[in-house]
Amino acid sequence: MATIEPAKIPFGKPPYTVDDLLKFPDDGNRYELFNGSLLVSPAPTPPHQLAITNVLLILQRAAPPHLVTLTNVNLRVTDKDYYIPDVVVVPRSSVKTVGLMFTPRDMLLAVEVGSSSTRDRDEALKAFAYAKAGIPTYWRIEPEEGPTLYVYELNGGTYDTPTAYKAGAVADLKIPFPIRFDPAELDQ
Repeated sequence: MATIEPAKIPFGKPPYTVDDLLKFPDDGNRYELFNGSLLVSPAPTPPHQLAITNVLLILQRAAPPHLVTLTNVNLRVTDKDYYIPDVVVVPRSSVKTVGLMFTPRDMLLAVEVGSSSTRDRDEALKAFAYAKAGIPTYWRIEPEEGPTLYVYELNGGTYDTPTAYKAGAVADLKIPFPIRFDPAELDQ
């Protein structure tokens, strides 16, 4: 029986930096940093990928021409804070000038699709980190809840309590642009 060896981290102990991450192996895992601590996620499952694809398509259909939706971009917040949101909305002009990593000021919306292994991280840590970075809107999608869309909007330096839109209820949103859809579409 074949076994897969875990990735060998090529250097010492935390805190890690974004420059350290650039030395990590390309092993199919997603490596992110929160205050220098390493966050590792496996490749997304097919239901997770379906939700990412569907929200990407929904956003693309509604986006004005000067905005673009992308998946799995590099987001460098600080030297020790680095994330890979599932989907983002950014100005089209930034795509041609960004280089390897976006900054928070490029982000109009960050989207994370939850799973049993990332739910706590997406609900608490990512919401805190994205708010602290000043990202105006954060969507958290929980496929295992029907699916349910949680919408967080920045108010000062924190997000307000999220508004939940369950499958069967239409989300009628104004930010980052007017968009209207039933979260059930995320699971089709």
